[in-house]
Amino acid sequence: MTIGSITPKDKHSRRGKKVVDENSPLLPTRREGDAGYGGEVNGASFTGAVFNLSTTIVGAGIMALPATMKVLGLVLGIALIIFMAFLTDASIELLLRFSRAGKSVSYGGLMGEAFGKWGKVLLQLSVLINNIGVLIVYMIIIGDVLSGTSSSGVHHAGVLEGWFGDHWWNGRTFVLLVTTLGIFSPLACFKRIDSLSFTSALSVALAVAFVVITVGISIVKLISGGLGMPRILPDVTDFTSLINLFTVVPVLVTAFICHYNVHSIDNELEDSTHIKGVVRTSLALCSTVYIMTSIFGFLLFGDATLDDVLANFDADLGIPFGSVLSDVVRVSYAAHLMLVFPVIFYPLRLNLDGLLFPSARPLGSSNTRFAFISSGLLIIIFLGANFIPSIWDAFQFTGATAAVCLGFIFPAAITLRDRHNIATKKDKILCIFMIVLAVFSNVVAIYSDAFALFKKNASPSE
Repeated sequence: MTIGSITPKDKHSRRGKKVVDENSPLLPTRREGDAGYGGEVNGASFTGAVFNLSTTIVGAGIMALPATMKVLGLVLGIALIIFMAFLTDASIELLLRFSRAGKSVSYGGLMGEAFGKWGKVLLQLSVLINNIGVLIVYMIIIGDVLSGTSSSGVHHAGVLEGWFGDHWWNGRTFVLLVTTLGIFSPLACFKRIDSLSFTSALSVALAVAFVVITVGISIVKLISGGLGMPRILPDVTDFTSLINLFTVVPVLVTAFICHYNVHSIDNELEDSTHIKGVVRTSLALCSTVYIMTSIFGFLLFGDATLDDVLANFDADLGIPFGSVLSDVVRVSYAAHLMLVFPVIFYPLRLNLDGLLFPSARPLGSSNTRFAFISSGLLIIIFLGANFIPSIWDAFQFTGATAAVCLGFIFPAAITLRDRHNIATKKDKILCIFMIVLAVFSNVVAIYSDAFALFKKNASPSE
C-alpha cells in the first residue's frame, strides 16, 4: 500500500474547530505538535464516542481482574474498581478543563504547555511504554488462547492443542510468529482507517458477550451446587501478605487508562459539552463490565483463577455445551484483540517517530522510515510476549510506571502547575492525594514483586 497524498478539504464544526475529512490518510501529512494521534471526524455522535472510549478502556485488562479478586476478596476488590473509576473521571476532568483554558487539542500539547519540550517528551515516552506493554499483553493472551499456558506446574491447553493435539506447529513461539507475520504485520501496514466504529462496537459487544456467558455458566453451576463460596475479604496473615495487596494497584490502573485518547475523541464531537457525558457513560459501562467479570469469573474458578482468566476456559465447564462455549469465548476474544492491535499500534508508532525523528519530514511521506519503525516495534512486542511469563507481570510493569503517570501523576502535575490560575484549593488537595497515593502504592507494589521474585529465585538453592 502506498502512502496517499490526499489533501482533504477543511471543514469547521459549530465550535470553530478545524477538522479533517474522514477519508483522509490516517497518518498526518505534516508533523503536528498538538494534533493528537489521528485525524478527526466531523460530527461524531455521542454513542460513537462512547464506543470509541469504551474500546480504549476495555482491552486485555478485563482478563486480569478476576485474579485481583483472588488477592483482595470480592468486597475490597469491587470497592477498588469503583474508586478507580471515580478517580479516573476526576483526572480526565482536570485534563479537559486545562485543555480548554490553554486551547490544547492533545495530551502532548497540554504537557508541552505546562512543562515545555521535556514534558511533552516524557509523555511520549510514557505512551510508548504503556502501549508496548498493552500490545505485549495482547500477544500473551493470544498465545495463551491458541497454544495454552502453564501455571504452578499445571498445563492449560490452548484451542489448537485441544483441537489437533500437541504438535510443533501449535507451540507458543511458532504460533505467535505466524500471527505476527500473517496478521499483525499486514494490519500494521495500513495507513488509512476509514471507520473504527465497527471495531469499537465489536469490542464492547465481545466484552459484554464474555460477561453474559460467564454469568450464565456461573448461575447454572451455582444452581447445581457446583460452586463454593468465594473469598469475601483478603487473607492477611503477615506483613508480606499485607504488602501483596498493593500488587493489584498497577493492574487496576492499567484497566482504566484511556487518557491519551480522550482529546482525539473530544475533537470529533460537534458539541464539546458532551465529552463529560461520554467519559462518565463509558466509565459506568466499563465499570459494570469489570465488576460483573470480576465477581462471576472469580466465583466460577475460585482460587484456581489464573492471571489470564481466559486460560481457565481450557476444559469442559461441566454444563451442556460447556466445551463449545469455552472455545467460543476464547477464540472470539483473541480475534477481538487482533483487530484492536493496529488501533493501539498507531499512536505507539507515531510517538516513537516523534521521539527519534522530531525534525524529519512527516512519517506518512517516508515508506522506509515507516517500515523501519513498524518492523522494530513488532520485533520488540514479539520478543516481549515470548519472554514475559504472564500478563500479570506485564501489567505490573506498565501499570506501576507509564500507566500511573498517564492516568494520575501527569494530570495532577498539570493542575498543580496551574499556568492559567484556574485550579481551586479542592483541586490541588485532590492532586496531592493522587500523586501520593500513586507513588506510594506503586512503590510498595514494585517492592512486593521484587521481593517475591527474589524469594522465588532463592528458594531452589535453600
